[in-house]
Amino acid sequence: MPIFPQAYRPEAKLLELGDGFFDPVAPADFLETRTRFRNDRAAAQIGVDTLTEDEWTRHFGRFEPLPGTLPRPFALRYHGHQFRSYNPDLGDGRGFTFAQMRDDRGRLMDLGTKGSGQTPWSRAGDGRLTLKGGMREILATEMLEALNVPTSRTLSLIETGEELQRGDEPSPTRSAVLVRLNHSHVRIGSFQRLAYHRDEAGLRKLVGYTLRNLYDEDSDDPVRLLDLVVGRTARLAARYMAAGFVHGVLNSDNINVTGESFDYGPWRFAPTWDPAFTAAYFDHQGLYAFGRQPEAIHWDVMQLAVALRQIAESDPLVAALDQFGPRYQPEVTQAILWRLGVRPRDPDTDRDLVQATERALRTSGVGIDRFFFDAFGGELPGTYAEPWAEVRAALGGYEPRKDRSHPYWSGEPCSMLIDEVEAIWAPIDEHDDWSLLNAKVVAIREMGEALAQ
Repeated sequence: MPIFPQAYRPEAKLLELGDGFFDPVAPADFLETRTRFRNDRAAAQIGVDTLTEDEWTRHFGRFEPLPGTLPRPFALRYHGHQFRSYNPDLGDGRGFTFAQMRDDRGRLMDLGTKGSGQTPWSRAGDGRLTLKGGMREILATEMLEALNVPTSRTLSLIETGEELQRGDEPSPTRSAVLVRLNHSHVRIGSFQRLAYHRDEAGLRKLVGYTLRNLYDEDSDDPVRLLDLVVGRTARLAARYMAAGFVHGVLNSDNINVTGESFDYGPWRFAPTWDPAFTAAYFDHQGLYAFGRQPEAIHWDVMQLAVALRQIAESDPLVAALDQFGPRYQPEVTQAILWRLGVRPRDPDTDRDLVQATERALRTSGVGIDRFFFDAFGGELPGTYAEPWAEVRAALGGYEPRKDRSHPYWSGEPCSMLIDEVEAIWAPIDEHDDWSLLNAKVVAIREMGEALAQ
């Protein structure tokens, strides 16, 4: 039995919901468990950083229960709209929640998996994750954390020794199991499922669970929950935009009720400020394109309001939902000012600067990461001519929130475009060489230090 530090504070709050919300499942019995990524920075925040390598693989590859928390893994039940079409046959099909604990901020956190085997919701899938998919999730979560986007974090990636057949990448391909650290796996789709079954008691129970455990509010008011979710998801949408990030699959089962981004499949970072840029090759209509992400997330939150209509009056729900736009606007302003590295002034002036920045980025074709790197601290280099005159003039009245003394600013901007993702994967695939991935994680974290408040 490992010795856990005082920072380890296990919980089992999920059990309060009861059997109707999840299914007990068993993890796959993998051929091997070989740790490929261990996030000790995130592990320290929940008190599991002292685990030995053998303990790490037993808990995060074989899923031996952690002490004091959930007794076994649970596959969560949910429904959801997928590209605006309702699907009642969802649920955790290749993952489960297997532990809960408090982090160093006192928040209730879930440990969930991706690629841990089949469940009752696998729908003919093998329940597995490709090693490349796990590597991509590491890069997405590290990059988003550095760019101040609320995100799950990749705690662990363990290679599992199986050969997987896939239609969207060369097969057979290597397999892995990923553990993510999340501030809840309760999704909008979790509420949709209960509404679909007209389970009012279940809806009330889930509302109370969410407010008490995820928002620290002693309440069971569904309108209050919707109001909180509107605020958190408006912030998420705004920070996606400032980061230049495209999630790719903003279905209602992929939006959790704490407004924390998670579950990274066909994600990409946009090279330029192109509202039509898409991440998923199957998003033929551009439903989840870069510029449509706030609309998509608002639509998903609308589905939460529809579900809550079974236990609340319409008018206050509509009033709460209508606040998404008014909350999004100051959030996106704040997020872009953060990337510019300047202190806010007043709402009107700040909004004018942000709008000028978006126009110049869209018309100039300058790379998003290049621009924010060059402009950090509020001064544009002389190489920025038209159409940057308006931005340059507006920046003149702003104070930097942080100087450029960090070593990061003496190099080049840290980006994560698709060509680099493929370049990082190639030596792993061909030579089992992880040096590029490890170096990229170091570089991303250096950028995060340079940007942080």
